[in-house]
Amino acid sequence: MERDSHFVSLERMYLAGPINDLFRPSIRIAEGEAVIEMEASPKFFHAGAALHGSVYFKMLDDAAFFAANSLERDRFVLTTSFNIYLLGPVTSGRLQARGRVVHRTRSQFIAEAVLEDEEGKTVARGSGVFVRSLKRLAEAVGYGPGDPTD
Repeated sequence: MERDSHFVSLERMYLAGPINDLFRPSIRIAEGEAVIEMEASPKFFHAGAALHGSVYFKMLDDAAFFAANSLERDRFVLTTSFNIYLLGPVTSGRLQARGRVVHRTRSQFIAEAVLEDEEGKTVARGSGVFVRSLKRLAEAVGYGPGDPTD
């Protein structure tokens, strides 16, 4: 079964973002949902030898953002607010953030995300509000057909 071209294009757009050259994540998008995975590399640690909070935020925001943008097929969405709860330290292993849209109106999306370590323990939670921007998805780097590494 062929996957929805919008979801595949969003995945390409995500991977084409220059910041992801550093983090090397993977992503899978479906209707109202997104899953992002990456390795908790020591290069992302703070001086206390655990994952820096900015990485928690990135994974949670990205998962929630792409869950929201999966439901918006014409415009790039923007994060207008995002709250996170850091629940435990991460010192190694593979991380998975799962985002899902929990509410939608004509002008905004509310999405939640959960970050788990490789043992399935929840290490962070987040929720955000996302709105449609003026930027068309067709204008975004990487959106559309092609290889995300082009």
